[in-house]
Amino acid sequence: MDENVKKNYEYWCISPIFDDATKSELKSLEGNEDEIFDRFYRELEFGTGGLRGVIGAGTNRMNFYTVGKATQGLANFINKQGAAAKGVAIAFDSRRMSPEFADTAACVLAANGIKAYIFDSLRPTPELSFALRTLGCTAGIVVTASHNPPEYNGYKVYWEDGAQITAPKDAQIIGEVNAIKDYAEIKKMTTEEAKAAGLYEVIGKEIDDKYMEALKKLVLHPEAIKQMASSLKIVYTPLHGTGNVPVRRVLKELGFEQVTVVPEQELPDGNFPTVSYPNPEDKKAFALALDLAKKVDADLVLATDPDADRLGVYAKDTKTGEYKVFTGNMSGMLICEYEMSQKKALGILPDNGALVTTIVSSNMAQAVAKEYGMKFIECLTGFKYIGEQIKFFEQTGSNEYVFGFEESYGCLVGTHARDKDAVVAVMALCEAAAYYKTQGITLWDQMLNIYNKYGYYKEDLFTMTFKGADGAKKMQDMMDAYRKNTPKQVGAYKVLRLRDYKNDVITDLATGETVPTGLPKSNVLYFELENDAWFCVRPSGTEPKIKIYYTTLGKNLEEAEEFLEDCMAVVVENIDEVKEFLEEEGMDIQGMSDEELEEAAE
Repeated sequence: MDENVKKNYEYWCISPIFDDATKSELKSLEGNEDEIFDRFYRELEFGTGGLRGVIGAGTNRMNFYTVGKATQGLANFINKQGAAAKGVAIAFDSRRMSPEFADTAACVLAANGIKAYIFDSLRPTPELSFALRTLGCTAGIVVTASHNPPEYNGYKVYWEDGAQITAPKDAQIIGEVNAIKDYAEIKKMTTEEAKAAGLYEVIGKEIDDKYMEALKKLVLHPEAIKQMASSLKIVYTPLHGTGNVPVRRVLKELGFEQVTVVPEQELPDGNFPTVSYPNPEDKKAFALALDLAKKVDADLVLATDPDADRLGVYAKDTKTGEYKVFTGNMSGMLICEYEMSQKKALGILPDNGALVTTIVSSNMAQAVAKEYGMKFIECLTGFKYIGEQIKFFEQTGSNEYVFGFEESYGCLVGTHARDKDAVVAVMALCEAAAYYKTQGITLWDQMLNIYNKYGYYKEDLFTMTFKGADGAKKMQDMMDAYRKNTPKQVGAYKVLRLRDYKNDVITDLATGETVPTGLPKSNVLYFELENDAWFCVRPSGTEPKIKIYYTTLGKNLEEAEEFLEDCMAVVVENIDEVKEFLEEEGMDIQGMSDEELEEAAE
């Protein structure tokens, strides 16, 4: 066993810093060197979005001590900024240990003289963003691992504007966390002591009520909802997460009468017993909801992820009786077109409005922005960059935010929050369904109308998993291999330009000319193809995966799908070539999972 790993393991087993339950869990691992190594070969990294990892004892796990260390680093930064008086808002989701980790964070803040405002029970991530702005806090924490598998939990940090931390504060806070070399540096205070000191305040209903009012102000056609409230049938599942109460409440208060919740998935449960992967991007997560939809003849089938910031959608095609799945790009564009077209019709679409999205989202967004005279802004992947644009607009007065979305099933209507909000997305989508029903069409009909108007864009995504301690190196090696082996042709398409965001350069492959990307540095490779097609390769920021995105444009859905399949086949073939290159370079790729790759190739 590695000597440093052994030393760390033994220290955790005997040090008085760690509680008896932690020591007992670790001592039960004696002799299991692989597991011990995985738990102690590194510190759980506090990245630009915070922490995310498997729950358990050890430096590379989510536990009271790693959460405490992250919070101590955040507290040190807040105190150095002189912002302790404003306090920090804290929310948590339905995952295992989420309430306990939230309480730990609140108590560490209190021990550092910083007041914590902590929700009385689970709440959606977007409500945390809303709460910290409403309370005037300097920062916010939400304990969640979003849509990761059940063994995970996480910890995200927000700043006073309501968005997740961005540069330069992200690096500054990371620096403070990394500067803590001993868990003994974490200041402690019990919940009772924190409350007695006036540094621990429980919040709840008063924030919920204000959040609901903020959402309902965004409705454009209440009369359409009233007209269709009794006939529009909606099936909804919170996937054992935080969405159940707020989603049902907002739909009920708006007047929707035919809302049926999947009973097996209604109650919070961090084990997510009915799904292997609580992600509305995964079609398997909709199995129970679709069965119920067929029984009640639903118009819409909706699912939110555990922290209710992502929304998955199926809509009924009345011509065939089938339920059609919407990708994140499709649902984003559907809501976007509804918001912009109806605001224009009502005379409330701002002249200086902006549509904000990410570099891996649909190119259709640019066409929509042009149609309505909106400024089009692309950001790096991650909704925090979209939230950051809202802050810039407020600071400069340059533009007014109208809509923002990313392909990973997240969008934001309004500026009540500065993160993606599945609760408001449900509300907006159901309102759109009611409005289009008054026009005699379904959401699927409207999606086809949007394709006819802007072009038949088709997008897809697949991933490769890199497990184990050397997974990060394997991912970096693969990215480097792509840089060294830039494809010149993808199916029928020539590769025109390569955007290398890590090296901040866009290269014209025909001329060799280069220009800066204009965005912050990030380990992303984006290949621009002919006919508005592209594919993009990047490591996930939250999971040990490399993600490959691709988009094509056709004259109709069939042609776009055919182009997409051709493109995908070549990308898969290119991956095989990259693997061969890596093996030739002496890299062991046996830890790479091919399950999803094979599924995509089929």
